[in-house]
Amino acid sequence: MTNSEKKQRNPGDRTRPALGAFSGVIAGFAALAVAELVSGWVRPQAGPVVVVAGAAIDRTPASVKTWAIRNFGSNDKLVLQLGILVVLALFALALGVLALRYRRTGSAGVLLFGAVGAAAAISRPDRTGLTDTLPSAAGAVVGAGLLFLLVGRLRIRGPAPSGPGAAEGDTFRRPQRERREFVLAASAAVAASVGAGALGRALVGSSGRDAAASRKNLVLPAPDSPAPEVPAGAQVRIPGVSSFTTPNQDFYRVDTALVVPKVDATAWRLRIHGRGVARPLTLSFDDLLRRDLIERDITLTCVSNEVGGPYVGNARWIGVRLADLLAECGVEPPSAGGPADQLVARSVDGMTFGSPVEDVMDGRDALLAVAMNGEPLPFEHGFPVRMVVPGLYGYVSACKWIKDIELTTFDAYDPYWVTRKWARRAPVKTQSRIDTPKPFARPEAGTVMVAGVAWAQHRGIDKVEIRVDDGPWHQAHLAAEDSRDTWRQWSYPWQATKGAQTLTVRATDRTGAVQTAERARTVPDGASGRHSVVVTVA
Repeated sequence: MTNSEKKQRNPGDRTRPALGAFSGVIAGFAALAVAELVSGWVRPQAGPVVVVAGAAIDRTPASVKTWAIRNFGSNDKLVLQLGILVVLALFALALGVLALRYRRTGSAGVLLFGAVGAAAAISRPDRTGLTDTLPSAAGAVVGAGLLFLLVGRLRIRGPAPSGPGAAEGDTFRRPQRERREFVLAASAAVAASVGAGALGRALVGSSGRDAAASRKNLVLPAPDSPAPEVPAGAQVRIPGVSSFTTPNQDFYRVDTALVVPKVDATAWRLRIHGRGVARPLTLSFDDLLRRDLIERDITLTCVSNEVGGPYVGNARWIGVRLADLLAECGVEPPSAGGPADQLVARSVDGMTFGSPVEDVMDGRDALLAVAMNGEPLPFEHGFPVRMVVPGLYGYVSACKWIKDIELTTFDAYDPYWVTRKWARRAPVKTQSRIDTPKPFARPEAGTVMVAGVAWAQHRGIDKVEIRVDDGPWHQAHLAAEDSRDTWRQWSYPWQATKGAQTLTVRATDRTGAVQTAERARTVPDGASGRHSVVVTVA
């Protein structure tokens, strides 16, 4: 066969692989759009990208999670989901090309991905049943059928018949018709997918409407025990230092929820039960608000916070003392003979947190919080109710969207993070941070104000010191203390001389313990070491 004959027989061979790959992408897009639509009907957390990403988070080593938080911050979940979409797009391209030659095999590949999504949905701790598999299954069926259909339009069978009676120009009539049919089918599929995706988004948005209304209509009662006024000298007047009270929109958020739960406060319930609970209790949100409310300033810290990191913040919380509720249920701490030494809090998204019962009932202001900085909890921070326990890292205390409290023992149950090699007990370590000057700053020679924050929740900060290079330690000025459960600001007027120099800070807590210089990563119980910055004085 001559080259001209080959071109005549297969005029579209050069474009068929590209069109096949394009078919795969269209089928993948349609599958995700239909899955979005069905998840809007089932529940947003059942979408295939969400459940696969959640399963990936569950199986990711703690060191990788810490790396992601350190490098991507609060965008870590977005990066993960974008990565999954990129991988899906690449596989869709490959399946489209494969389907050109093996039509059924390529379509079966789409079904396989649907099975992966369904399996991930079943594995999630917050699964609600087999209905969670419907988005992945429906999307896969539609995607597989569409790929089969589109590739069928590209199966060129050779030139149209020629000979007596054949019209001039009939040679490539059939391939051209099939191309037109492909374009029409692909265009219709894209349009339908866009519509399905938009409708799914609308359904997802409406799914939290009742929750949003319950938050908007909530009128917070005045606390029975208001927080003392923050001392006038608690905030140093130095540019660059963190605000004493962290605004809600700036407060750090570290959790595994890929879709923020939207819980209707009018339907919310909390169950307290387990070992040593003589009188199990189920509370509604109104029940909680009718109890004595206290207001306190409390600093929270994430265990993923590196030395000098940003995952620490201070807020004014309103809530019910957790110890009072436990006592109402007949719970005794281990020191008083109680059989339970661990309190396991469960969130609506399936997350579990284990707190020492002794710490929760030792007199500290451990709260079931309903408000943050004068307003109902933001959804991102746990509306309608979350736990706040001063002195403990968040992964063993700060359960957001809480729905269940079980009294048990550390020997009997390991919560989510403990099964991933984090410590069972995690008191906050004494830490300090230099907020200004920033690393690699170039201040002028002369007096340079060095300032920042230090924290040792539930112990308090007694002293902060600064060192330049390997010189002696100099005591910094401490701002007024609000309480031992909040961070404390500090400042030091440094007489800077020209050249590159390293500033290091350390804190001493109220027990007399000096912040250690020994460096440790966040796993298993929080980072340690001393924060330092390098500056070049002009």
